[in-house]
Amino acid sequence: MSYQIDPRRDRELVDEFRQRPIGQHSPNLQRVLNTLRGGPLKGKYVLVCTKPFAEWVLARHPGERGQPIELLPDQRFTSLEEAEWAVFRLRWLAHTGEELN
Repeated sequence: MSYQIDPRRDRELVDEFRQRPIGQHSPNLQRVLNTLRGGPLKGKYVLVCTKPFAEWVLARHPGERGQPIELLPDQRFTSLEEAEWAVFRLRWLAHTGEELN
């Protein structure tokens, strides 16, 4: 059975991720990230790099090999950290029902 995120217990880990979205994470945060990143691909939010090291666009995975990824062109980022934060917030909402600011 996979780890079940508890918004009350794991809330402090949101702040940890916000401060350092890229790089090594504490074991507890890594457990949450593994849960958020696991599961079926269909509909999962992902990032697509549209300009190397300069721009990322939020997208949704089709869940099937060979099918096009659905780009969400109004969700563009010039910072990988901000892009990762956006994906984290969406996945957190999907898993917990709780919106993050």
